[in-house]
Amino acid sequence: MQWTSVAAVALLAHSAAAQNMLRFACSQLVVDRVDPLVDPGVVYTPHLHQIVGGNSFNITMDPATHDLPGLSTCTSCTFKEDTSNYWTAVMFFKAKNGTYIRVPQTGNGGPQGQLVNKGGLDVYYIPSGKVTAFKPGFRMLAGSAANEDPKKVQSGSICHRCWTSTNDNNFVGGAPCTGSDTVEIPSDPKCKMIRQTIIFPTCWDGKNLDSPDHKSHVSYSGQGANGGGTCPSAFPVKIPQIMYEVMWDVSNFADKSLWPTDGTSPYIYSMDVGGAAAHGDYIFGWKGDSLQQAMDKNCNLNKDCPAAGLHAQDPSVYGACNVKQQAPEKVDGWLAALPLGTPAMKA
Repeated sequence: MQWTSVAAVALLAHSAAAQNMLRFACSQLVVDRVDPLVDPGVVYTPHLHQIVGGNSFNITMDPATHDLPGLSTCTSCTFKEDTSNYWTAVMFFKAKNGTYIRVPQTGNGGPQGQLVNKGGLDVYYIPSGKVTAFKPGFRMLAGSAANEDPKKVQSGSICHRCWTSTNDNNFVGGAPCTGSDTVEIPSDPKCKMIRQTIIFPTCWDGKNLDSPDHKSHVSYSGQGANGGGTCPSAFPVKIPQIMYEVMWDVSNFADKSLWPTDGTSPYIYSMDVGGAAAHGDYIFGWKGDSLQQAMDKNCNLNKDCPAAGLHAQDPSVYGACNVKQQAPEKVDGWLAALPLGTPAMKA
């Protein structure tokens, strides 16, 4: 490992020790064409999502009546107390013959230690000073599934990183969304994994649990995974900074002879759009005041935190929490088309 990489690891490890944060794995709950935030009540929504979290997830989830902690009997995330739902679009590999296959996911290592999941993603809650936990019914969206212009993306909040090794513990680069990280999905046969990062806003208006665009009730206060800076007057409440990391394992697709011959990227999200359309959805569902306690008591990483009453489950437990598709269709194996419009058919 080069000295610069060692220095980056040491710096991040020191930073993690200086400021505690929750950092934990969530296994795949389901891969499904539903979206209770943007398209409530709809099956076969415009594009496919990978969903993690509490098993009360369904197509409606009316915030006035859907009590995630009360209705969930398990969670696919590490902490037993966290029945929130988190989801992102799905990355596909497009072969030169026009067929598609879903890119597998793996856990993420690095200086804070390896995280174990079955598919899914890793979640961070990063405080910056005193923060106020989300309230029941709170939800938000980062990014835009319809955006195709990388220049319209806040690159310090949504990005991709090329990993030239399949060893997720061999940390690559500096802080998230810095250095050579790109808005677009890297298209380089040297990439064996691609890390996707989605960082959410850190300031809330203190009034609205949601908004029509699922964004207007919150605001960014700076860029990067640092917990955010001083909040603007219209959004005075500092909230924990949520960050998603997805490790897409593209090692089986490194042979460029498999790639499209028209020069287009072989990697695309389930909207049939590239990295500029990357986005993440969040619906709060921590039990009681457990998240507030976790922030106040400086709970760290993915470990039990008795001071806040947090219990870290074994990967075999949270990995076994699954639900059936509500929009049944084939999403694994080679597909003749992306799951868009009518249900996809097997190639």
